Amino acid sequence: MKRLLILMSVIMLLALGISPAGAKKVQLLGAGATFPYPLYSKWFSVYHQKTGVKINYQAIGSGGGIRQIINRTVDFGASDAPMSDQELAKAPGKILHIPTALGAVAVVFNVPGVTELKLSPEVLVDIFLGRIKKWNDPAIKALNPQAKLPKLPIMVAHRSDGSGTTYVFTDYLSKVSPEWAKRVGRGKSVNWPVGIGGKGNQGVAGIVLQIPGTIGYVEVSYAEQSKMAVAALKNKAGNFIKPTLSAISAAAKIEIPDDTRCSLTDTEAPEGYPISAMTWLLVYQEQAYGNRSYERAKTLVDLLWWCIHEAQQYNEPLLYGRLPENVVKKAEKIIESITYKGTPILNH
Repeated sequence: MKRLLILMSVIMLLALGISPAGAKKVQLLGAGATFPYPLYSKWFSVYHQKTGVKINYQAIGSGGGIRQIINRTVDFGASDAPMSDQELAKAPGKILHIPTALGAVAVVFNVPGVTELKLSPEVLVDIFLGRIKKWNDPAIKALNPQAKLPKLPIMVAHRSDGSGTTYVFTDYLSKVSPEWAKRVGRGKSVNWPVGIGGKGNQGVAGIVLQIPGTIGYVEVSYAEQSKMAVAALKNKAGNFIKPTLSAISAAAKIEIPDDTRCSLTDTEAPEGYPISAMTWLLVYQEQAYGNRSYERAKTLVDLLWWCIHEAQQYNEPLLYGRLPENVVKKAEKIIESITYKGTPILNH
């Protein structure tokens, strides 16, 4: 009788998606953006310590993350670029965007003797179009009269892989320059007019650090960790702003849609950094697909809920902005809509 009761208890626990003591924990698989990788590494390490759930996250770039979630080879994808309607249409089910953090793309440079640099949108565009070729160009000197700018060729470093960081950067350039929008456009990968490519934020950072005269773009935490020189960019209000936490948070004070797919670049906020962005985890709304168990789906939903609440305390120490309250509320509703065989998974 006792054995029967134990067996029945185990069956009930499994039906509720709860592992009995001693059962092997589900391991979740994720892939995508390198932009939030330093943050996700911290989050998933803490979550494993707290719950025993291991999350295997591969930072392969946002483009790869989108492909893998469409192909259902991971539990969640990750992207700094919201999926387009065309990408969403390729998926075999409805994909949801769960915002996790605010970040920024820093414009980094390696110019001998120069530690502070101001750039306007026009000058930044002309550099990445290959029109401005030397660091002592009059347009750069006019913005930086105190800097000792050398007669050094400018080398542009950009991403070689599909990247949400690239999407955010080119989204900004497209907003501030009709010429850029027409000639190059925005995207996770684009046909760069000039420059050399590096894989991941790490690759671009490595090129900039190694080659004097180089300018590139990386997620701000990579710039901070590598002690890279970061440019102050002229925003819409005419202020030169660096990607500080306060400036990133200021950029996000806008109304966002219910599905949270939006752009924060070229913000109207006077104190906002102009290349700020949100980053997302991507999951299927209906989790009963393939051979997925309820336990696996419940484990994923519990992780997502933790990410938008308790995990937010780890954002700012790693130079990512916390989600504003209005964004958290929208994220809660999105997570609450996730189902298993049509039934909502989350039980408060």
